[in-house]
Amino acid sequence: MGQTFARGAFACAGSGPGIDAAAVAALADEVLDWRFKAVPADGHGRTVRDWLAAGPTLSGLGTPLLTLDAAALDHNLRTMADWCAEAGVALAPHGKTTMAPALWKAQLDTGSHGITLANLPQVRVARAFGVQRILLANTLLDPAGLRWLAAELDADPEFGFVSWVDGVESVLLMDEALRAAGAARPVEVLVELGGPGGRTGARGVDAAVEVAAAVLRAPTLRLAGVGGYEGALAHDATAEKLATVRGYLKALAELHGRLARAYPDDAPPIVSAGGSAYFDLVVEELAALPDALTVLRSGAYLAHDDGFYRGISPLVRGAGDAPFRGALHGWARVVSRPEPQLALLDAGKRDLPFDEGMPEPQLVRGGAGLTGTAARITALNDQHAFLRDAGDLAPVGAVLRLGVSHPCTAFDKWTAIPVLDSADAAEPKVTGLVRTFF
Repeated sequence: MGQTFARGAFACAGSGPGIDAAAVAALADEVLDWRFKAVPADGHGRTVRDWLAAGPTLSGLGTPLLTLDAAALDHNLRTMADWCAEAGVALAPHGKTTMAPALWKAQLDTGSHGITLANLPQVRVARAFGVQRILLANTLLDPAGLRWLAAELDADPEFGFVSWVDGVESVLLMDEALRAAGAARPVEVLVELGGPGGRTGARGVDAAVEVAAAVLRAPTLRLAGVGGYEGALAHDATAEKLATVRGYLKALAELHGRLARAYPDDAPPIVSAGGSAYFDLVVEELAALPDALTVLRSGAYLAHDDGFYRGISPLVRGAGDAPFRGALHGWARVVSRPEPQLALLDAGKRDLPFDEGMPEPQLVRGGAGLTGTAARITALNDQHAFLRDAGDLAPVGAVLRLGVSHPCTAFDKWTAIPVLDSADAAEPKVTGLVRTFF
């Protein structure tokens, strides 16, 4: 009773420190054991800090393995931060890609406005580590989840939270659940605009305006802006698909304009779009909107990849001078060569992503480079990869470095990921261990 709540807290520049640095630092005190498949047995029983102090190297790690490259991570982190600063937009990177509080902290420390997440379990992880600004790129209808959220918001006036809503029915369900929970603080929402054949989102500007009107009638909700995801409407960088994305973003700008008189005047309205494939177009179409906070939600850029995003990133399409670098590598051992041009590796679907392309053979440790050769991975089973046409370059026992495609389905396979000083070094040193929470 009598508590004052920050209005428009997500858009407010001064709402909170970003993340609980002490909680992130405490991850170094976690004791390693069999739960972490990337950590060898000689690390069991040690804290992360003690294990790293012992100077582990790549040779001491087993296979299969997924690693991060420290230099590439740092490059990608700073490249995106600088790009957004120059473009005059805010970045709330999509934390679902990594679900790694240590990496979220690095993003927040280099200027990110907040963290985007995809569902309530992810939001609870973020709150456990004190993340103060969260954009939920989804609609939250679960009554139990809304009850939890209401309690979080009411307990912390500086917690900035905003989610999506795309239908009048969803507005009514949210309002009903929040009333039942006794919510004292309205939940900020963005009206989500979709597109034909896309994912969620109101189909058309007129329908989205109706959703906004329903939000304005709901006392437990606050209209904070508009948002959506252009990546659901395109999957390549052909002229046709780029035009589709641009058309969608123009419609999002139109929606924002039609709602301009409806926004509360206690914080700038939010206009949010932008994954890691078309953020250049988002800036071109939305960054100049008057009196709005344009928020990108790119997430895959931090690790980048050697597949889908390498081919579609705006920074290889002329939107920047310094392309992102692939920071993720798989490491797998040849365990069988039953045919002259077929080798089986000990990494499969349980270890490496495969939904946006097969892993890419890059080199044999201590041996030949494979980029530009006929060597390729043609299939993954649960625990094996089929390497073809490497021949004698990849004998039984050899360890291969693999580039991967689509980081969003890489991190979830590992509870702890070693960070190497350089994956190109003759003997890479392990300089960190990134803990994930999926």
